[in-house]
Amino acid sequence: MLSSVFASIVVRAIYALVTAFVISIALTPWVIERLKAMQIGQQVRVEGVQSHRATKQGTPTMGGIVILVAMFISTLFWAKITRFTVPVMISLVWLAIVGFLDDFLKVAKKKADGMTAAAKMAGQIAFAAGLGVYLYQSGTFSRSVFVPLLARELDLGVAYVGFVMLVIVGASNAVNLTDGLDGLATGVQMWVALAYAGIAYVTGRADFSHHLNIPYVPGSGELTVACAAMIGACVGFLWYNTYPASVFMGDTGSLALGGAIGTVAILVKQELLLVVIGGIFVVEALSVIIQVSSFRLRGKRVFRMAPIHHHFEQLGWAEPKVVIRFWILTIMLALVGLSLLGLNGMLSGRNMTG
Repeated sequence: MLSSVFASIVVRAIYALVTAFVISIALTPWVIERLKAMQIGQQVRVEGVQSHRATKQGTPTMGGIVILVAMFISTLFWAKITRFTVPVMISLVWLAIVGFLDDFLKVAKKKADGMTAAAKMAGQIAFAAGLGVYLYQSGTFSRSVFVPLLARELDLGVAYVGFVMLVIVGASNAVNLTDGLDGLATGVQMWVALAYAGIAYVTGRADFSHHLNIPYVPGSGELTVACAAMIGACVGFLWYNTYPASVFMGDTGSLALGGAIGTVAILVKQELLLVVIGGIFVVEALSVIIQVSSFRLRGKRVFRMAPIHHHFEQLGWAEPKVVIRFWILTIMLALVGLSLLGLNGMLSGRNMTG
């Protein structure tokens, strides 16, 4: 009886969430003290929000290692080690190392600039390219991209490798850019992971995926457990990361979490939904691209400051207000993204009967 209960993905996902939460909330205070002892503190950019220099300068950073450790341990304990969970775990470790090196150089230099943009991008591309080639050559993963509402899978051929690289590198950098206010990236990541926990569950079940007319991906249900572990780890860390933050996740956490959720989206064949569900991440990244492009081409800025969360700060919004409103928008975007799966089933069913 007990073994059958723990065979349930839903039950294991719940315990994975709770386990990661307990590890995260228990480990973070110890990590904060160690970071303080080693004088590993946040370095605020000179051209950044001036009020942050008084409130955030010197706050312990690299705390994202707690999220990664909590998620990693919980996933190993509650999830089955399969061809789905392994790539997610590798993405966490690989991109955490890239982020750690960036954070370490910032601390060593006592400046806001760590690794060069080229070096950081090279580290991200190396993992993304490796994953893309593996998925393309494995023969056990689909090389196509599912388009919601159209209920069609587009075979990209060898271009699929480039698509995987775009998703991983884009997601990793987008979460990194969002990590600029207390609890912002952690909270948004939490809701996005919750949505993908649900998506992983339905894609891993033939009955649900058939009903919704989405790709059935046998075995992907185990990613529900990994996403639940990510949620629990983020919630535990948020206890200390919420305004006013006692610790920041740093690039160690943000690069890894972004890459991990991008990997999940790829494995469950719902990459395009990440643009909707992770809409805040997309807008944050686009705001930087638009700002830089506009200044280089026209010599003018579109936003008062980029990423866009700083724009709203410059408009007079209090930091907690920006964060909570971005969380609310993420919840709404997650609901819209999930609704697209339902609409996909309804529209495809109508087409079949019509």
